[in-house]
Amino acid sequence: MNPVSPVSPRGMLYQIPASPEDDERDEYIEEEVYENDFTFRAVFVGLLVGVVLCMTNVYFGLQTGWVSMMSLQSALLGFAIFKAIPRVLPRLKIKPFTPQENVILQTVAVATGTMPLAAGLVGIIPALEMMSETMDGRGPVVLGAAGLIMWCMAVAFFGVFLAAPLRRQVIIKEKLVFPSGTATAQLIALLHKIPPPGEALGTGVSRAYRRLPRASRSVSPPGEEEREAAASTEDRKDAEVMTVAGWWALGWTFAASGILTFISFLFPIIYALPLFDVLGLPFGTSLAAQWMWWFTPSLSYVGQGVIMGFPVTIAMNLGMLVGWAVLSPLSKHLGWAPGPVSSSTTGARGWILWVALAIMIAESVISLLPIIISYTTTLLRHHRQRSRSKVFQPVSPREANTADDDYFDPTDEDEDDPEIEPPERLVPMSWVWSGLAVSGVLGVGLVWMVFGADGIHPWATAVGLVLASALSLIGVRALGETDLNPVSGIGKISQLLFAVLQPGNVVANIIAGGVAEAGAQQAGDLMQDLKTGHLLRASPRSQFYGQLIGSFASVFVSTAGYKFYTSVYQIPGPQFAVPSAGIWLNLARLLNKGHLPDHVVPFMLAFGTLFGALSFIKAFHIRLPPSPGRDKWIRYIPSGIAFAVGFLNSPSFSIARLIGGYIAYRTAKSTRTGETPLLAIVAASGFVLGEGVVSIVTLGLTSAGYGAVSCFGCGLGGGGYCSGGCT
Repeated sequence: MNPVSPVSPRGMLYQIPASPEDDERDEYIEEEVYENDFTFRAVFVGLLVGVVLCMTNVYFGLQTGWVSMMSLQSALLGFAIFKAIPRVLPRLKIKPFTPQENVILQTVAVATGTMPLAAGLVGIIPALEMMSETMDGRGPVVLGAAGLIMWCMAVAFFGVFLAAPLRRQVIIKEKLVFPSGTATAQLIALLHKIPPPGEALGTGVSRAYRRLPRASRSVSPPGEEEREAAASTEDRKDAEVMTVAGWWALGWTFAASGILTFISFLFPIIYALPLFDVLGLPFGTSLAAQWMWWFTPSLSYVGQGVIMGFPVTIAMNLGMLVGWAVLSPLSKHLGWAPGPVSSSTTGARGWILWVALAIMIAESVISLLPIIISYTTTLLRHHRQRSRSKVFQPVSPREANTADDDYFDPTDEDEDDPEIEPPERLVPMSWVWSGLAVSGVLGVGLVWMVFGADGIHPWATAVGLVLASALSLIGVRALGETDLNPVSGIGKISQLLFAVLQPGNVVANIIAGGVAEAGAQQAGDLMQDLKTGHLLRASPRSQFYGQLIGSFASVFVSTAGYKFYTSVYQIPGPQFAVPSAGIWLNLARLLNKGHLPDHVVPFMLAFGTLFGALSFIKAFHIRLPPSPGRDKWIRYIPSGIAFAVGFLNSPSFSIARLIGGYIAYRTAKSTRTGETPLLAIVAASGFVLGEGVVSIVTLGLTSAGYGAVSCFGCGLGGGGYCSGGCT
């Protein structure tokens, strides 16, 4: 897969595998890859899509702590926009929208859309605003618009420069899967009707990526031909979906979700149905009002359930039942949590939050162990190889003339897949080192300006950035192998460290954790984009430009979105509980001479030990040789993070996601491959985007003084969205 001779100033020829639908041919075909993938129109539309995704992520993040890259949705929306332009403006002549431009578009959109999580706008910033004089020694830390912009600017770019040099190691040399980036490349290939990416990948990814080029296959195992035939049939169905049916599904689901969201704004009872009060009638109690058990028929959360899959939503609802149907009533009736159930400090919600925190820390730390071991052994092996090559091998002319900017490692001479990109399409290492230095100094200075001497010391911020650099290596590797970036564990590790480095300072503890998490999360998300670009031969340098532009734009978009929501709604409040903020603040309080609620320690130890052991089994299982019997029961082990999220979110959100997970399960059973069909994923994307976009409209109406048309039914159940729009 090496480049061949240039054919024009605007393009180069690369060898890519022929379409897997052609069962007779093993040869490779040549396809022109445009050099000018970094176009104004790709960046501009990417920013438009990114703004929508950013506001959507602020909305969902403040509600449930759930923030998505939405790379698939970005590629879909971008392609739909360019597909619609010739129909809306038939006289406007535009060049065909290329797959490489779509890669740049979704890269810009993802960088713009994920800033609410990277900058902690759905976690650490609300946590600082929830501080109290009695518990923390100082009042709430509320940043104005200028302070929030400076904070976002401080953490916006460091992760971008971290991601650039990691590409060569984890994508080119180790060929890690990065399932979301790989799936996005597959979707873009389907949209643009080009042969799917042909890089050989390992297990744990979608069916489209488990097939190898025929020339590289050995003897197929029993049943392989049947599975390949089924996968090939599903690929043809996917291609048909993205012609007519898929666009209709995206449009109708977007409209249905948007309409339901707007109707629920007018009639709040729709999103707070007190269905479970029937169970409380014999006891004369309202489960909705007292115990937060209502049902929210949100299509967006149904869509999220489809995307998450049935196993994840099952784990989430198991956590919901244990947390909200067992532990919450137990802590309330035994007097361990005497406050209102909805209170995150004295109520049952705050009590079970500690159990969730124990589960998340245990699973995050244990799941990092095999990654750390693997990374350490890889480094040692490479060090021994380099030492042997220096002792026994003469220096070649190519090695002697190699510069840092060439991204050339002498040990790559005998590797199967060396760097395929020419130097002019790569990010020079001189840029990376300069960028890390400048963004690091900028981050330290801006954090000092925002929080001052009572916040975090400059040296402590610098240590946080160094920690982010080290932990991002682990996070990126975990993301590449499992599609899960353990940023929550990375943030908690940083908090534990800073409880020692700067004790007694809750603000410093939260900020340090946020700095470390921001770098690791951003580097991981951008690495998914680079995987997509690698598979579709987009320029890494163009993607780097797009990431910088998207991150810079999102500084202002995210700030505006957060300030808009906090000025209109009570945060935390009935509609926006901000569960992530409670996790950050409570751990910081505990580490800085705080105390735990009554009788919660045994439950934390029990659940933490249980899910730590389960995480250990899952983490080290993937290192063992395949075993059909063992593999069958391992997949039934619930995810600890998903289980803990069931504690953090009120039952209404978990139940809606379970419905979506079941839909994914049923539609997957209807296929011969057992994978969720593309049409279901497209429809789910429409559900998520519909509510996210219309929520911006309802936010504007609320800020303008408009509210519910009728509060009918709200008195029965209370709570939920009803208490937000009606009294």
